[in-house]
Amino acid sequence: MIILGIILLVIGLITGLSVLWTIGIVLVAIGLVLWALGAVGHAVGGRRHYW
Repeated sequence: MIILGIILLVIGLITGLSVLWTIGIVLVAIGLVLWALGAVGHAVGGRRHYW
């Protein structure tokens, strides 16, 4: 999810589409939250690790 968000950020930056930029920021933020929860040991979506 983090990688997809970064890809959308780059595409949005190159093409100038603010919608892709916004979606990219949201995906990166959600990905970082899920990664942090998985890193501290909380089960995320029924899984012990999120990757």
